[in-house]
Parts: sequence; structure tokens; C-alpha cells
Amino acid sequence: MSNTKSKSVTFENIKKIFKDPQSGQDVAAVGGVSFRIEPGELVTLLGPSGCGKTTVLRMLSGFEQPTSGKIFIGEDDVTDTPPNKRDTAMVFQSYGLFPHMNVSENVAYGLKLRKVPANEISEKVQRFLEMVGLESMAKRPPSRLSGGQQQRVALARSLIVEPSVLLLDEPLSNLDALLREQMRVEIRRLQKSLGITAMYVTHDRVEAMSLSDRIIVMKLGKIIQMGTPSDIYRDPVNTFVAGFVGKVAFFPCEVKDIASKCHVEIKGKHFEAPRWSEKLKYGDKALIMARPESLSIGEAGEGVEDGIVTANIYLGNSVETWVKTDLGNVLVQIDNPDVKKIWNEGEKVSLSFDPSLTKVLVDDLERE
Repeated sequence: MSNTKSKSVTFENIKKIFKDPQSGQDVAAVGGVSFRIEPGELVTLLGPSGCGKTTVLRMLSGFEQPTSGKIFIGEDDVTDTPPNKRDTAMVFQSYGLFPHMNVSENVAYGLKLRKVPANEISEKVQRFLEMVGLESMAKRPPSRLSGGQQQRVALARSLIVEPSVLLLDEPLSNLDALLREQMRVEIRRLQKSLGITAMYVTHDRVEAMSLSDRIIVMKLGKIIQMGTPSDIYRDPVNTFVAGFVGKVAFFPCEVKDIASKCHVEIKGKHFEAPRWSEKLKYGDKALIMARPESLSIGEAGEGVEDGIVTANIYLGNSVETWVKTDLGNVLVQIDNPDVKKIWNEGEKVSLSFDPSLTKVLVDDLERE
């Protein structure tokens, strides 16, 4: 079943200015963002608290009015359109179920508001409850459901009205770890099977990476980078994005040449990296970005940075080894630990990296 109503979303230089109640000064919650979400695409707004991601979502829903700029759903300019006229549906963090209604009545609520015929409502409610695996709980009140079941009801209630755009505001943050994992899979499956356009807000990088077609990383009201999860993870534009979307180690280096690869030197050793910041030039001080899976551990003195093993965390299919160095604590991911050497806590070791899995970034850590 695909959603023929699915539409694109376009933000054109959207700004949102608030007055600071203490100082009376203007504060830019969102500072001129522009992007487009294609029909049927799920895009996640990712960033720390206060970066403007929820404000962007609320402006798309109509609950906040932009100070300037334009918002389009499909070809329609909805910048000044009230929320109930926008053909969007919101899934909230708090579920927002009506306690005096059972599961079926909660799911049917939006259809009743739209004056859909009763027989059609009954058929659709049954279909959407089956879709979220709650057909056997149709008559239960929300108080007799688990958190995960309540979130499924909230999801079904939003999906059943077949909106042009589905908005999800940190919908999994109240669930435990296992339920979050299950619901991520469920949301992705439902969104794709219905072909619905969706905007998802979270500060959880795992949610963003596992759910999204594309991710918008925000900071201080600005878009820092937009791309696929793979692009954002492997090819971040700066140290902020690199650190926000995953564990990372930064090794200070000097740029020696830029041709088909970026040639750098670390402590007299030369490396070639396949990706580098376009701002870099010969002679610059820079940082090699290395993810945990690109790092390896050897005898002290062999690699680019010596340290001491402080912890080994066994995860079944891998071991996370933490190494204390002069650069800080570095995480090394050791896959298939049954056939790899696991260094003991307290041992002196050295860190190396696979240059093909790295990127050379501008050294902006102090400014970040």
C-alpha cells in the first residue's frame, strides 16, 4: 500500500527569532535554513538540545510561525496555513492518547473529525491495528498497555488519516532500549510500506542512523551538514559532526600534499587519506578522524600514539577496548574477538589506523 498523496517538503531561508525574556534581546532559534525532502523520504533532524530541530518541526506542523522565509508542502505555500489545514500528522514523545477512549476509538479519532463514514472507519481501524500488531487489543484502554503498545497506537492514529507528511517528535525517548530498537524497525517498515514523507526529530544518533534516508545535522539554529547516514558518518564536514554522529579519535597531523589523496605526516610517519576537508592546503595543521572500527592495537612504540588499556567491554560479536592516551581516552572496536588478540587492562599498547577509513579535517576543536 503506497501513499499517492505523499508530497515533498521545502524550506526556503526559514528564520525564527524569539525574544529572550530576561534580556529582551532577539535570539535566533533557527537562522535561515533551506532544504528539501523528497516525496516518500524520511529525513531526520539531529542535533543537541537547543539546536533548533524541534522548532523546525513545529514550524512545519504550523504550531510555530516563522519570522521570515517560506514553507512548502508539495507546491502549496503553507507558511501562513493553520495546523489543521496542513495535511500533516504528528507523533509526540508523550503519546497523547485519550485515557477515556479504548485503542480503537483513539485510532479512529482523526477519521471521525474528518467525517469519514462509520463503516469505512471500522474497516480502516482494523487494517491499521493489524499493521501495528495490536488487533487483539482494540477494546483495551491506554492504561492497560505497555509503553511500546501505546506508541504503536499513537503511530496508527497518525498514519490512519494518510497525511501528506508525518512528523515524529522524539517518539521513542520514553521507551527502554530494547523497545526503542524494535520500534525503530517498526517505524521504518511502516513509513516505507506506506510511502509516506516523514520528518523525524531526535538527539539520538543511533535512531537517526538506523531510520533515515537522509540526516540534517543542526547546531545553534544552522544546518551544518545534510546527507545519507553513510555520508555523515564516513565524510563529516567538521569535527562537530564527526563527534556527534559517532565515536571518534582525532590525531593531530600536518598536511604535506593534496593530489588524488591527502598526504599527511604524524610524528614522522606518512599516511594517505582518501577524504579531506576542501578548506585544507599544504602546510596546514589538521586532524586525522578515525572511527573505532578503523583503529587497531599493537605493541607500544609501533603505531602513532601510545597508551594504556583501561577497559575491555565484551559485546558478543565485538570487544570495545578503551585506551588512555595523551590525546584522551580512545575507543577501539575489535570485531570477531574469538580470533583476535584482546589486550589486558593495564598493558602498554600503541594505536594505529587504517588510512583508507579516515578523513583529514580542519583542526577546529578549540573553536567548536
